[in-house]
Amino acid sequence: MKAVAPGKLILSGEHAVVYGKPAIAMAIDRSAVFELTPQAGNKITFDLPGGEGSGSQTIMALRDLKRRVDKKYREFLCGEIGIRDVLAMPADLFRFAFVHTLDGLHRHIDSGICLKLRSSIPVGCGMGSSAATVLSEIRALGHYLRVDFKPDWYYEYSLDAEKLQHGKPSGVDSYISLHGGCASFKEGVAQSMSLPRMKMFMVQTGIPESTTGESVMAVERNFRNSGIWSEFEGVTIAFEDAISANNEQKVRWLVRENNRLLSAIGVVPERVQRFIAEIEQWGGSAKVCGAGSVTGNNGGVVLVFADVSPSELCEKHGYTVSPVRGDPLGTRMV
Repeated sequence: MKAVAPGKLILSGEHAVVYGKPAIAMAIDRSAVFELTPQAGNKITFDLPGGEGSGSQTIMALRDLKRRVDKKYREFLCGEIGIRDVLAMPADLFRFAFVHTLDGLHRHIDSGICLKLRSSIPVGCGMGSSAATVLSEIRALGHYLRVDFKPDWYYEYSLDAEKLQHGKPSGVDSYISLHGGCASFKEGVAQSMSLPRMKMFMVQTGIPESTTGESVMAVERNFRNSGIWSEFEGVTIAFEDAISANNEQKVRWLVRENNRLLSAIGVVPERVQRFIAEIEQWGGSAKVCGAGSVTGNNGGVVLVFADVSPSELCEKHGYTVSPVRGDPLGTRMV
């Protein structure tokens, strides 16, 4: 049995959402797929892309891992360690999510299981890869255990796993991957809205050197009490209206404004700023999606609104580009 969950892009309001301001996110046509099959024995096997972190453990060993990770997360909350030190390896996220969901649902497993992950969502680029992979995993597990699918449960379980990676996640990634479509978020409350109907292109500028958590904390140090968040809010509210009205000209202007604000808070590396400036001169609009980066040259994903693909500009800068569309469906069995 297979479950699929889409990745996401934030269209407006990243970082501002941490300060109670609205953000808009949409599920996209890049997804994570977890396939679950029973196997002989009593071990849980993880078959992960590239083989890194793949292996088999007993349920008892997974519970030991969960206890260790929970302890590390408490140390992070007390300021004793950084968020990168909570998980020993990225694959531990899936092991934690598996046993956390199993125990949360009060279910037992009588045989071995193999969980195979394949994903088309770039990792570490602010596209909700960890939320989507965890949601596809626990959706497949819930189906295998014949549990009635209650979205709220899966949202909570995925958020419990997400915090090990991101510290204090907003919940946007998990919500959008679970429900699909497009939504605005403010203080934890989601409001569904129409998916954009204009042409969009996704540019890969490279994995950011700083994690989402590190970027969020750097911005907090410098801009916690800044008035810039009200500017972000104004752009996001206008963006929602422009999407609903399918006003492409207004959307492009607002994307430029959003880029200006993200550059002002220091999360758009200079090299990426130069690329975006060239996109604007060429006639399009562009902005980083997700946390960006406070160090290095890579900014993760840049979303471009344009009539045609900016392939020549991307080639000049050494970036890759591909069209991107919204996914209306969210997490589901396939």
